[in-house]
Amino acid sequence: MRLDHVINRAMGMDSDEWQRHANPWSVWTRLATIPAFALAVYARMWLGWWSLLPVIVIIVFLWLNTRIFAPAQTDERWETRAILGERIWLDRDVTAIRDDHLRAVRWIATGSSLCSVPLIIGLVWLDPWATAFGAAGMFFGQAWLLDRFAWLYETKRSCSSDVGRHG
Repeated sequence: MRLDHVINRAMGMDSDEWQRHANPWSVWTRLATIPAFALAVYARMWLGWWSLLPVIVIIVFLWLNTRIFAPAQTDERWETRAILGERIWLDRDVTAIRDDHLRAVRWIATGSSLCSVPLIIGLVWLDPWATAFGAAGMFFGQAWLLDRFAWLYETKRSCSSDVGRHG
């Protein structure tokens, strides 16, 4: 089973929760958890074991994030199109996706994932530069990935009348 399917299944999202996740507030607060998580783990140097508290709060928030915001009402916002494009990406076994999108998403996701290496090294060794580089790389990599998903959604919407709300 593909990793993206495992993550999707762990999140346990139905169509309503995808629409809630497509709310721009959901997208930006979820992206904000990358530096917040890095800071929470790095804070063990000051907080000791108490740093687990913000780590747990962030993990719980990541799960709640797709459930607490109002559903997106339109697909006019970039953030909404990005999440609807992500949903199309997850359905790529049954939905045809152009090769340029397939290659681009794989390269961007790989690059963003590789940024976890300096992030982990920075958090283990308490190196602020490695931590900042890794967190920034993951943040901007995820933003770029979302942009590609929005492009994928636009492509599918312009080629097909059935994409609409993709719910």
